[in-house]
Amino acid sequence: MDDLLQLSADIIESGDNDRPFNRITQELTEVADGLAVVESFSHSVLVDTGDGLVAFDASHEATGAAVVEAITGWTASPVSHLVYTHGHADHVGGSVAFDAAFDDMVVVGHENVARRFARYRDTNAWNVLINARQFGGVRGDFTMGDADEPDFIPKGTMAPNHIVATHDTLVVGDRTIELHHARGETDDHLWGWMPEEKWMFAGDFVIWNFPNAGNPQKVQRYPLEWAAALRDMASRRPEILLPAHGLPVGGAERIEEMLTTIAGALEGLVADVVEMMNAGEVLDTIIHTVGVAPELLAMPYLRPLYDEPEFVIRNIWRQYGGWWDGAPSRLKPSPDATLAHELAELAGGADRLAARATEVLADDTRLACHLVDLAAWAAPDDASVHAIRAEVYAHRRQIETSLMAKGIFAGAMRESKAIADLDSREVANGV
Repeated sequence: MDDLLQLSADIIESGDNDRPFNRITQELTEVADGLAVVESFSHSVLVDTGDGLVAFDASHEATGAAVVEAITGWTASPVSHLVYTHGHADHVGGSVAFDAAFDDMVVVGHENVARRFARYRDTNAWNVLINARQFGGVRGDFTMGDADEPDFIPKGTMAPNHIVATHDTLVVGDRTIELHHARGETDDHLWGWMPEEKWMFAGDFVIWNFPNAGNPQKVQRYPLEWAAALRDMASRRPEILLPAHGLPVGGAERIEEMLTTIAGALEGLVADVVEMMNAGEVLDTIIHTVGVAPELLAMPYLRPLYDEPEFVIRNIWRQYGGWWDGAPSRLKPSPDATLAHELAELAGGADRLAARATEVLADDTRLACHLVDLAAWAAPDDASVHAIRAEVYAHRRQIETSLMAKGIFAGAMRESKAIADLDSREVANGV
């Protein structure tokens, strides 16, 4: 069994980004006496109180049963308390398996979790669609429950029956656990603190990637409040940090540096964006000016492999400035297809726009994507145009680092491949 604290220490101290530290093994590892983590999607972190287990998060619907199996293989003590760090599907969906395995659980969650669940149910099909795209697939590849009518969160997901507002204290057996609310990735996030043991339960405030504070398909994130929460955690000098994704971390100085470095990266982005907003700059200028130092993005826990700074910048603009990007023509724009038809006429046809996209692809991939989208909007049923679009977005996906970008560009590639293939079959069949 791996020594997870030693593993994380080695990775942080060496800066070795080649070793896996966002692992989904479904295996339980005891981190300290009475403290364990099941590495899953997301993790479930367990505290043995002497009077039942407190579990932070239940993982995803697809992994919840494996998490329960790992827990029951560790101890015969049941889970008495299930704490949702927040209401995302990969943290609450596994509660169906917990509910089947453990009786009379106290389910702890922030007061906004119920509103989140209601929103997910109201927008179920949309959430299934965008998560399929986010994780690189298409709708049919990302199903939950009934494949014909997938549920973004399963119908049996347990609702909190112990509600937390700003803070709360759980006393279970011989353990005292403080719960604190802060906005960050979500508006319903809790983090936990055990002052006697100096154990910190960070949820998704720490994910061993650049913070998910800019997700292009999701609702508002709160980067400055996220940073404040990290600094609050650091001020308590935790000796073990337990994130919901990635390895646990040991050592007060190492943890403090990790938390304050992440906080500083977020604070720097907010400060730079707001400064430029106050100077009257438009979003386009800000996006192509503000960034995070490469040496920070090279750190093992700040790599832009899930979210990335460019998306966080957009989210900061949205939080402080609204949705309009500052370009007058985009306040009440013409339909994309109308603009594309006009530009295609000027260029000599949609095929010329597509051809130009391939010409500039190696030197300016962003421009190539603009051109090929215009071509496809101008000629939505043209197989040759969509074949080029598929190639452009296949290339774009390969060179991007973040899963968010890769997923969206893969979705565009598959859309065009489907149109090109369908058109080819129809031509082949003489239709």
